[in-house]
Amino acid sequence: MEAKTVCEFDGDAQKCLDTVLGYWSNEHQCYLKRTSPQPPPGDPVWEGHTDGSIWDCSREQGYHLGRHLVVKRIWLPGRPETVIPDPEVLVYQAIAEMKLSPPLIKTAPGVGQIGLVNLPVWLWVTKTENTWGPIVRSASVPGLSVTATAQVKAINWSMGDGETVRCEGPGTPYDKSMGVKSSPTCGHRYVKTSQKLPNCRYPVTAVAQWDITWQSTLGDGGQISMTQQAATQLRIGQAVPVLVDPNDAAPATPTTSTC
Repeated sequence: MEAKTVCEFDGDAQKCLDTVLGYWSNEHQCYLKRTSPQPPPGDPVWEGHTDGSIWDCSREQGYHLGRHLVVKRIWLPGRPETVIPDPEVLVYQAIAEMKLSPPLIKTAPGVGQIGLVNLPVWLWVTKTENTWGPIVRSASVPGLSVTATAQVKAINWSMGDGETVRCEGPGTPYDKSMGVKSSPTCGHRYVKTSQKLPNCRYPVTAVAQWDITWQSTLGDGGQISMTQQAATQLRIGQAVPVLVDPNDAAPATPTTSTC
């Protein structure tokens, strides 16, 4: 039978680890720690055995009459059944508390606008604690606590034309003062219009890669990778020249091909 993952003393919750006394054993109802040094052979505590080990079995008693520590030594043939919580169980509890969310996509041209072939498309995400990080959360049980820190490492943009753009940072927000310059951090250029695609738009997906590091009060730690994604669509047209009378004073206005 597997050891219970909950520590109990007479049916009441008990912390699973005491940094001095050892790990809790539901079977023996005490904290067990291998006696060091081991008693010499022939000591009565061995009960005539020549194998196994002697363990300190410790617990507090006298809750109503004043607490005091009771320690007895017992012989066990092998490693005792103690409850050692799995830190990664707490890691995922801490991650659940983070409520990590999909990236908040921003583009220029944006939704409802039409971009042009060979002109720059700007890509970026809005940074919040839950969509970019860093975000820190903890989870614990009696005797063990875990702290996890999550941060987006990069965004992989699938542009819908077979190209993927990897951006290590959130990207640079576009401003009209930028004109038709390329984004200095995260962008793309389409070489074909979206005219033949469903809804006349390129499907764009942004996948955020989260790096999550964790550390427990037992001294161990690790790293977990997770992803969150969001999607949008981009409509890309092509400038069409317009023939005009050279003697006409009205300026020529280029148009775009449409679906």
